[in-house]
Amino acid sequence: MSEVRRQERGRRRMEEILRAAAAVFAERGYEGTTTNAVAAEAGISPGSLYQYFRNKDEIAAALAEFYREQLGVLGGDVPHESDGLDFDALLTRVLGTLVEFNLAHPGFKALFARTDMPATLRAAVAPAYGALHARFEALLGAAFPELGPEDRQCATTVAIQLVRGMMPLIVEADAERRPALVAELRLVLRSYLLSRAGRPA
Repeated sequence: MSEVRRQERGRRRMEEILRAAAAVFAERGYEGTTTNAVAAEAGISPGSLYQYFRNKDEIAAALAEFYREQLGVLGGDVPHESDGLDFDALLTRVLGTLVEFNLAHPGFKALFARTDMPATLRAAVAPAYGALHARFEALLGAAFPELGPEDRQCATTVAIQLVRGMMPLIVEADAERRPALVAELRLVLRSYLLSRAGRPA
């Protein structure tokens, strides 16, 4: 087998493991997930899984990075202040993207949406979480150039925590109830961010 084919086969196997891990994380949560369960879901032996990932934390880190990359693609480019940014349109777009992403990727909630992460999970997803935080902070900076770096960082942290707190409720709601919950979250975020920037609501 050529090196190129071997690498492609390895990439496909890793993708299969990550898809299986996402399903197990979604069903059992982070604490309830084991490497044996992920291997079983992927249809491979635990020994085969260990060729790619040494433990559950490595799987979580790789899956978190995959989610970060996907969100980056879905979210579009960070606009510049000179673009005449429409904050309301931006907020609607970002929330819509996050809700649809969470609905399409149930495993995302187990890695990002909870506010009480155990230390091992927090360490595993820290790089991906940091990159997402930086992206949303850049969006906030484009929307509110009057915010200084420290205020922008604080506002980003609070806004992300609000989204993380509400997202499980939104995702678990039925299709009829979900838009009302999204509207409530949008109202809270809009009011908070406009107030933080010293703008009228």
